Amino acid sequence: MAEPKRRATYEDLMQVPAWKVAEIIEGELIVSPRPATPHAYTGSAMSFDIGGAFGGPPGSPDRPGGWWILVEPELHLGEDVLVPDWAGWRRDRMPVLPNAAFITRTPDWVCEVISPSTGTIDRGCKMRIYAREGVGHLWFIDPLARTLEVYRLDDEGRWVVVENFGGDDVVRAAPFDAVALDLARWWLPGTEPTR
Repeated sequence: MAEPKRRATYEDLMQVPAWKVAEIIEGELIVSPRPATPHAYTGSAMSFDIGGAFGGPPGSPDRPGGWWILVEPELHLGEDVLVPDWAGWRRDRMPVLPNAAFITRTPDWVCEVISPSTGTIDRGCKMRIYAREGVGHLWFIDPLARTLEVYRLDDEGRWVVVENFGGDDVVRAAPFDAVALDLARWWLPGTEPTR
C-alpha cells in the first residue's frame, strides 16, 4: 500500500526561490517559472487599459473606477494559496484594501494570462477553485494565440462562456464593459499569433 502524500504547507511555499511563482493547489505545492515576455507584455498593457480605467474611485465615463485591481496578489482561499495574474475586487464590496501579505476575500474578477507551462493548471484545478469560492468573472488571455475568453459564474456555481475575442478586436468584456478595450494593444509587437 502506498503511503499517503503529505499536504504542502505554507512553510513549503516560503522555501521556494523568489524568482519562481509558488502556489498550494488542492494540497500540492505547484512551482512555476516567471512568465516570458509575451505574457509580461500583455500584463503590462492591461495595467494601462483596465487598471487605468477601473483601478480607482469612481470617476468619469472613460475612467469609471470602482475597483481594486492587483497584479499577482497572493490569495488564501480555504486551504488553497493561489497567485492569479490579475484579480479585482469591487470597492463597494471591499471598501478598504487590506495592508497584508495576502488576501482572504474572494475576488469579483480573476484573470489568468495563459503560459505553456501553466495553461493546464489555470484551466483545471484553479478554475474549479475560483468557482468553489464564488469568483463572479474569470478571464483567460492567451498572448501567443492572441485570444481573450470571458466567463461568468452562474447561479449553480458553473462557468458559462460569455464571449471569445481575439486578434485586433475592440471589445466590451464583463465586468469591465463600461470601456472599450483594444486587444491589439495587448499583444507583443513583432510576434505572429500561434494557431
